[in-house]
Amino acid sequence: MSRCFLIVAFLLTFFSQQLAAITAEELLPPEQAFKLSAQALSKNRIELNWEIHEGYYLYRNKLAFASQSDGIAAETAELPGGKIKHDEFFGDVEIYRDHLKVILPLTGVQQQTQLRLLVKYQGCADIGVCYPPQKTVLEIDLPRRQNPADDAIGQLLKGVKGMALNLFEDELLPAEQAFRFYASVKDAHTLHVNWIIAEGYYLYRDKIQLHLQENPNTRLGRFQIPRGEPYRDAEFGQVEIFHRELSFDIPLQRLDKAAQTLRLTANYQGCAERGVCYPPMQSSIDLALPAAQTLTDSTAPALSEQDQIVNSLQQDTLPLTLISFFGFGLLLAFTPCVFPMIPILSGIIVGHGKEMTQRKAFLLSLSYVLASALTYTAFGILAALFGSNLQAIFQEPWVIALFSGIFILLSLSMFGFYNLEMPKSIQSRLHQSSDKHRDGSYAGAFIMGALSSLIVGPCVAAPLAAALVYIGQTGDALLGGSALFVMGLGMGAPLLLLGASAGRLLPRAGHWLNSTKAVFGVIMLAVAVWMLDRILPGSVTMVLWSMLLIIPAIYLNAIDPLPQEASNWRRLWKGLGLIMLVYGVLLLIGVSAGNDNPLQPLRGLASHSAAPEQESLPFQRIKTTEDLHRQLRLADAQHQMVMLDFYADWCISCKEMEAYTFSDPAIKRQLADFMLLQADVTANDEADQALLKQFNLIGPPGIIFFDSDQREIIHARVIGYQDAATFSQTLSKL
Repeated sequence: MSRCFLIVAFLLTFFSQQLAAITAEELLPPEQAFKLSAQALSKNRIELNWEIHEGYYLYRNKLAFASQSDGIAAETAELPGGKIKHDEFFGDVEIYRDHLKVILPLTGVQQQTQLRLLVKYQGCADIGVCYPPQKTVLEIDLPRRQNPADDAIGQLLKGVKGMALNLFEDELLPAEQAFRFYASVKDAHTLHVNWIIAEGYYLYRDKIQLHLQENPNTRLGRFQIPRGEPYRDAEFGQVEIFHRELSFDIPLQRLDKAAQTLRLTANYQGCAERGVCYPPMQSSIDLALPAAQTLTDSTAPALSEQDQIVNSLQQDTLPLTLISFFGFGLLLAFTPCVFPMIPILSGIIVGHGKEMTQRKAFLLSLSYVLASALTYTAFGILAALFGSNLQAIFQEPWVIALFSGIFILLSLSMFGFYNLEMPKSIQSRLHQSSDKHRDGSYAGAFIMGALSSLIVGPCVAAPLAAALVYIGQTGDALLGGSALFVMGLGMGAPLLLLGASAGRLLPRAGHWLNSTKAVFGVIMLAVAVWMLDRILPGSVTMVLWSMLLIIPAIYLNAIDPLPQEASNWRRLWKGLGLIMLVYGVLLLIGVSAGNDNPLQPLRGLASHSAAPEQESLPFQRIKTTEDLHRQLRLADAQHQMVMLDFYADWCISCKEMEAYTFSDPAIKRQLADFMLLQADVTANDEADQALLKQFNLIGPPGIIFFDSDQREIIHARVIGYQDAATFSQTLSKL
């Protein structure tokens, strides 16, 4: 029996191999499987056509074009959208079947009458056999340049011909026939939508909108519409359009795992190529959604941290939401965004240390924290509803300089400089300016708390971004604003502890009080320099930091000899002064060597070979959405993944990422094969806001990843600061 089984198995194997061989022998030659032709549409535009045999397909990302004619350059080709196919070797790729038309713009064409064009492409047969990359050189005749008279006559004849065609051609199709919309349920967490577009018609990408009607238990997740063909529209300017077909998946966010019926509504608009456009259209389809296994089913689409928090706002009860955001605030309290507020509040309390009680110190802290939380809330709601980062407005250089000046006045008053013999009028003005917001009044603390939240700590973290996105999407300013307010209280909790303990820890009178005020005077100066770092060159701020270290070191007797009977406290202060003096000198040496990073003043001096390892990533700067699309197309041609970093000079977390995360050697190795793009939104102008709005971001820091097919990897979004170890884990998940 076993012998018979072996014989049968051998025969089956033999005949299957013969069948495969026969199938392989029937493969068409590549020039027949992919028939390529080309013609010149005008002096500067070439049309290439592939007739693709049934059972074969071409890869979109394998297409490449290069001019071999002197003086003529081939620009970026206008490629239509293809169909997504899961390839055994390349993963999810975009392919073309049946027919492909590509428009190739040319530049540099003068009097040449012929173009020599190198075309590269690659395709496969459905039986699983792929052809090697094909290279073909085409000789294409270019039209001769006409004189103006001939050109005018040609335009006239063309217009007459167009009028004649319009008189006799068929009537326009009804909208529902020109653009047929379909939708289906792919699985319990995914919908699939597609449009079948009639020949001679096209659909606008930016006019497509999708939403579910009256369904509080299910929402559409974040989805990405495929890229379309670039097109210059007389009405809307530069747009993207689709011919023949458009299809993509939409993830669902479900609160209820039970089976339900959805009503999906699509809004879209398109035109006929003869120049007639349809008014905006709307179609609705009822879909039966099956039951989900669990709310955290593994088939559910992966969401970014920001989207997960948005979901919690949509799902959780109000008390649970507020508790969660208070916890987020506590975590944010230990980020660099909040640290500068500590010396500001301490300076307010210390300014009147003789009269300060524990109760008054706590109430001053409470006024400061409440003002900060209310400001975050008010400006957060406005930013979400009107779509702009209002904190960025307060990062203008003159505003930064003004507040730095205020902190310098505060510090000088703590040093006692205003006790010098000066004209009474000037002395009175200085006292009035410096004591305005540290006079022990609750109103003064409230004002400083409100302004500090805008000037000192403008950064965006995932919880803040999620609350703003939720408000912007739903318009529910009450819930979103409550979450922001509670988060602000959480951020201020350590400041309340500082105020509660200040009455006990601060000295009441005497020499120690003067020393404490001097220390906080230095800290106030440090806050001023830290703020000026956003608007001054790095070398200038390094000089300021060195002065801030060297001069107080002199007051700490760093260069004075210690008497034999000096106390332990005096020895401690002298040691601290020596450290400050040495580091201040190192900063001056670093400035003279051309460095501008106060945390690494001698970078590159010890070993020139090690210097590049400490540099940040080699980003390419982009400004507009057009810049981004151009770079994405280039990355697509080079089969690269893309990382887009949103940066601003006034963003503290951005500079942290640059100094500690992007300079890490392990991170550089992980990103070696990525195209690295950076959008500098410091100016916060219209182009910056448009780029932020495209990705539903309120402001920096934010990092967006794209796969090799130009699609965003939603779950990998990074909002806020991540250290090198955490960011490395994010990259490994890609």
